[in-house]
Amino acid sequence: MKHSYATLPAFERLLLLIATFTRYPGVGCKDPMQFDSDSHDTLQLVQLYLKKVASELDVELSLNSRHTIQNDLKTLRRYGLLERRPYRWGYYIGTGLMNREELQVALNALHSQARYQEDPQINQIYQKLMRRLGGLKLKEEMLYPVRTQLNRVIVYTDPVEMMAKGKYQSRGTLFEKLDALEAAIIKGQAVELYRCRNPYNPNKVRYEQVYPLQLIYADIAWYLLHEDYKDGHLAVSRIDRFSDRFKVLDSKGRGSITQWKSLHIAHRLLKAGWGLKLGSREDQQREIRGELELVKVKVRFFPKVMEFIQEGEKRHSKQEIEPGPTGKDGKPAYVDYIVQLPERCLRRATPTLEEFCRWVYRFMDNAQFIYPQYLAEQHLKFASALTARYFV
Repeated sequence: MKHSYATLPAFERLLLLIATFTRYPGVGCKDPMQFDSDSHDTLQLVQLYLKKVASELDVELSLNSRHTIQNDLKTLRRYGLLERRPYRWGYYIGTGLMNREELQVALNALHSQARYQEDPQINQIYQKLMRRLGGLKLKEEMLYPVRTQLNRVIVYTDPVEMMAKGKYQSRGTLFEKLDALEAAIIKGQAVELYRCRNPYNPNKVRYEQVYPLQLIYADIAWYLLHEDYKDGHLAVSRIDRFSDRFKVLDSKGRGSITQWKSLHIAHRLLKAGWGLKLGSREDQQREIRGELELVKVKVRFFPKVMEFIQEGEKRHSKQEIEPGPTGKDGKPAYVDYIVQLPERCLRRATPTLEEFCRWVYRFMDNAQFIYPQYLAEQHLKFASALTARYFV
C-alpha cells in the first residue's frame, strides 16, 4: 500500500507544517483584540504562515488546500506531535509554546527566581535549559537578563548548598520535600507537617495537618499558603519554619476544583488585607461571609514623602489619597492616605508589628496616624521609646 507521504511534495508539505508550528508557535490563534468572531479562520491563518515558511526556506509548496492541511493535522495527531484536542489558542508542537522573544522573557524570570529567590527546583530546571540551549548561536543575546527581580531570600532554601556549607545538621526544612509538596498541591492531598520554629509563639511548635494550596514568594522568603485539614482555617507560613518531616494523609486527594475554590478565597483575603496575615479562624469566616466590619485608617504624610505616596495609585483597592491645603509654593502641605482594612492587618503582633504599621513606620517623622486613635497612640509610644534609646 502506497504511503500518503510517499511523494516528495506531500512529504515536504508535512515537514513545512511542522516547521511552521515550530517557528510560529500559536499560529492560528484568534487575535484577542478582534471582536468579530465570524471573521476568524484558523486554517486560513495556518495556510498563510505555511506559505511564508515555504518562501523563507525556498521550498516549493503544492497542494496547500484546506483539505490537505486537515489531513496533515490528523497525521501529526496520530504520531503524537499534536495532542488529540482542539487547539483554540493556536497550534504548537509538543510543549514548544514559545517563540524566541517569549523564551527570552521566560528565561529572565527563571534566572531571577533561581538566583535571587533561590528556588532549588527552578535552579535545576534553569541549569538544564542552559545546557540544552548551548548550541544556539543566539545564546548570549537570548540569555541577557533584560528583566530581573532583586528581592533576595534571607534563608537557606537549597539542601545541597546547606550540606556544602555545613548548615544542614538539625536544620532540614520543608525545602527538602518540595517535589512531594508540589504534588500534594496539584492533587489536593492533605499532609502532615511539623512546625519546628515559631518566633511568634516559641512554645507552639507542633504537627499540623493541612491542605497545601500554593507556594508564595514575598519580600524576603518563601511561604506556604495552606488550609487546616479539619476546620478550613487559611494561613500563610514560612516554609523554612517547617521541618523536612512530611507525611501524606490522603493519597487520593480532594481534587483540583476544591483546591481552586480555597485558593480563590485565600487570595480574596490577601487582596482585602495588607500583607500575608489572614487572621483568626472566627474573624476569617466572618470576613468570607461579608460580616466583618472594616477599620477605616487615615495616615498623614508630609512633603518629603508625599510624591512617593501619590505615585502608589494601586497600593490597595480600597484606598483614597487626599491632598491637604495648598501652600505658597502651589503644593499641598501634606497628603492623607485613607484605606479600609480588616483589623487583622492592624493589631499589634508579638514580637513584631502588623505589616501595614511597619509600612507606615518606615517613613519615620514624615508620617502621622490620624485615626483610629489607638494606632496614633501606639505610634507615639514607639517613637518615644526610640527617642529614649538614644538618650539613655
